[in-house]
Amino acid sequence: MANAHADHADKYYVPHESAWPLFGSASLFVVMIGLCGWLNEWYGPTVFAIGLLMVVALFVGWFGVVIGENQAGIYNMQVDRSFRMGMLWFIFSEVMFFAAFFGALFYARQLSVPWAGGEGVKIFNNLLLWPEYTAAWPTNGPAALGPRDDGSFETIPAFGLPAINTAILLLSGVTITIAHHALKEGNRRVLNIFLAATFLLGFLFLGLQAEEYIHAYTELGLTLSTGIYGSTFFMLTGFHGMHVTLGAIMLVVIWLRTMNGHFTPQRHFAFEAVAWYWHFVDVVWLGLFVFVYWV
Repeated sequence: MANAHADHADKYYVPHESAWPLFGSASLFVVMIGLCGWLNEWYGPTVFAIGLLMVVALFVGWFGVVIGENQAGIYNMQVDRSFRMGMLWFIFSEVMFFAAFFGALFYARQLSVPWAGGEGVKIFNNLLLWPEYTAAWPTNGPAALGPRDDGSFETIPAFGLPAINTAILLLSGVTITIAHHALKEGNRRVLNIFLAATFLLGFLFLGLQAEEYIHAYTELGLTLSTGIYGSTFFMLTGFHGMHVTLGAIMLVVIWLRTMNGHFTPQRHFAFEAVAWYWHFVDVVWLGLFVFVYWV
């Protein structure tokens, strides 16, 4: 392995021709066809499921190739820097993704709801359109949308499951940091234990979030169709939960690699990339806890 690294130390590796990009395009095409069919009451769910299986196969196959290339020692430090830049740009795109949804929340809460209540153009809104509407947050809008006949709903208190989930994610940020330091010090036992603790905490978070969603849908009258509050609540927390799911799966993959002796104290970009992503997920949740649940 050392000789392989030495042989490629001064060479920037250029991937050979691969069918994986073509397969990836086909997989995403099948997923989108399935979604369109689902919306139009066609055979959407089946096609969508096939598309998801194709996407899973894409990740397993393509990342397997990249891991094999890495273990063969053909990546030099310039390739490593390229990977780091790519991951940083990816996380930046994820920041912008959540910024759009937070922006929608702030726009609705600080601008649209006051306008609907008559602020700025009181005669037009209050007297002609929604004379009985009181501009207060949380709201499901002047039409009182929601599954209940009277449009009523309840919110989830911040200092219940959300506070517990906040503590869980913050703790997971500590455990992955400990694992990272253990990797740099060559302590594989501590690395494996705390890395496993990190993804277990992630799955615990998801289990509690699922419990929260069930409670909201079955008892609180809070659903995705509960006006502007329901839609922003579930879009923000739901997409965050999806990111936690992806992050936890990535942590499992990295853990399996560490159990097989992958990574060295000097070269462990894949571990760092997943750690960056996990810390990003933690920070986003803090914003959700403050602006969606608490304030």
